[in-house]
Amino acid sequence: MPLPTQVRLVEVGPRDGLQNEKQPISVADKVRLVDDLSAAGLSYIEVGSFVSPKWVPQMAGSAEVFAQIRQQPGITYAALTPNLIGFEGALAAGVREVAVFAAASEAFSQKNINCSISESLARFVPVMEAAKANDIRVRGYVSCVLGCPYDGAIDPQQVAAVAAELFAMGCYEVSLGDTIGTGTAGATRQLIEVVAGQIPRDKIAGHFHDTYGQALANIYASLLEGVSVFDSSVAGLGGCPYAKGASGNVSTEDVLYMLNGLGIHTGIELDQLIIAGQRICALLARDNGSRVARARASA
Repeated sequence: MPLPTQVRLVEVGPRDGLQNEKQPISVADKVRLVDDLSAAGLSYIEVGSFVSPKWVPQMAGSAEVFAQIRQQPGITYAALTPNLIGFEGALAAGVREVAVFAAASEAFSQKNINCSISESLARFVPVMEAAKANDIRVRGYVSCVLGCPYDGAIDPQQVAAVAAELFAMGCYEVSLGDTIGTGTAGATRQLIEVVAGQIPRDKIAGHFHDTYGQALANIYASLLEGVSVFDSSVAGLGGCPYAKGASGNVSTEDVLYMLNGLGIHTGIELDQLIIAGQRICALLARDNGSRVARARASA
């Protein structure tokens, strides 16, 4: 199968990245990050999530962030909405695309959101109905697709079953997440083959963590399988909570550098993206998780 000529990167730094940071981040700083990412040419930015600040303190103020960002035409500004209350909050804030998430691991589902996989999917039914009534697009996430910190290896058929449920509910695309970053290229290709037996291949996206240094290899393996949408995080924001000190999200800069080298079009300007990543890292007083950004800085 030939490599895709075009790839869409879903920037998750402002949500999946920042939610793992320890220090408080102001609404103004979140707005600046989103505006920087818009200026760099990202076509899809996950801005925040509408969840209880008690559970995810860093996502407090998501409505204010949506109100203050400079929304550019042609860019999707999305939010995570785990339940109907969250969806209603996003709708009130003017959000036009949301995401829901389920796990491929029963143990992870219980420990992460205190319910079974089937119970978590049932919670999305009213969200999907409300989204359809309000003409809001919904994207689905499946976590722990290539391994779980509690259950270990995950059967690809289980991943395919959850992905198929989300797709049948009305998710226009399902992102497969290697939450603990243990996946390898061979396992990734096998997984996509199995999931593609349940939902169309062009409705599959990849979300690879770099905990074991395999994210770029897994993205390349996915490209070989015809996948052309990938989630990534500017400066590699967001650590992995299951491996102390380990990296989490793959950095958007590193993915973009690889795609540029393959001649694959994204519409994203690498130098502008590096500036955005350096700015947020300076603000957070943390090292930049992008190897490309660090190499450029020391060149």
